[in-house]
Amino acid sequence: MTNLFARFVKDESGATAIEYGLIAALIAVGIIIAATNLGTELSSIFQRIADKLQNTTVS
Repeated sequence: MTNLFARFVKDESGATAIEYGLIAALIAVGIIIAATNLGTELSSIFQRIADKLQNTTVS
């Protein structure tokens, strides 16, 4: 029984899978933040272009 417990304590394959999962989650969060910021910037740029086009056609 102690041999089984000792093997369980030394087994690190589960820890490696958890580490890879955490790294993947961190990368996913980074991508989501970057995409959100990019989307906001693009929306702002297109809104400025639309405003300028609106002002030129009205004048």
